[in-house]
Amino acid sequence: MEKRQHRQIYLAQNFLKSPKLVRRLVGLSSIRSSDAVYEIGAGKGIITAELVGVARQVVAIEKDPRLARRLCERFRALDNVEIIEKDFLSFSIPADEYKIFASIPYNITASIVRKILYVRPVPREAYLILQNEAARKFSGFPKETLFSILAKPFFEFKILSELRRTDFDPMPNVDSVFLCIKRRLVPLIQAQDVSLYRDFVQYGFGRWKPNLKLAFKHLFTYKQWKRLARDLSFQLNATPTELNFEQWLGLYHYFKKRSGYNG
Repeated sequence: MEKRQHRQIYLAQNFLKSPKLVRRLVGLSSIRSSDAVYEIGAGKGIITAELVGVARQVVAIEKDPRLARRLCERFRALDNVEIIEKDFLSFSIPADEYKIFASIPYNITASIVRKILYVRPVPREAYLILQNEAARKFSGFPKETLFSILAKPFFEFKILSELRRTDFDPMPNVDSVFLCIKRRLVPLIQAQDVSLYRDFVQYGFGRWKPNLKLAFKHLFTYKQWKRLARDLSFQLNATPTELNFEQWLGLYHYFKKRSGYNG
């Protein structure tokens, strides 16, 4: 028993315990009978068991050989579930349209989320059970982050539910939430402008200045900055994280228009 728990902790696997809770979380998603769903780190199959009753196809990815064998045995009679023994970070998803539902390992959360967002094909929606602090960083709540500002032209983020530490085995020493990431059907930044937008935001976040007014002093005159602060409703001495996404987007559009950039 002790050996098994040490292995789970090593692999950063915190399994949900209650099928009723999993059923509620799946019910909060938009997963329906027409959907193909990829599950990351299927573990013992508690989430898989709920997904197979809802989705058209479930592809459960599990890198632990022992757990993968148990999953194959448990679901061998079902024709709408496939078990793949592989690390998600090295797995190439063949589907064009799909969704993700997963309780992801805390120690590689950032790597998994970056792959979900930026490695094609990108899912239509991703439903992730993850550490509360990480979810708030990705979603920019209560304050925006570099990560959230770069991602939000292409994705919407929403925390759907908070979870208790006692919902997991082994019990983590951090709080967890249920996060929805939804791909925008129409991105707010055109494909040819992605590099310019990224460079603009990173410039503002990475100038090691006490505020954006000083960080952008070579891009905007004081008169322009004062007008932007008034029109976009932010403080003259605002820092990067004190602007919300819409304000950052307004800054970027003004900069692009003034610079005459056409991709």
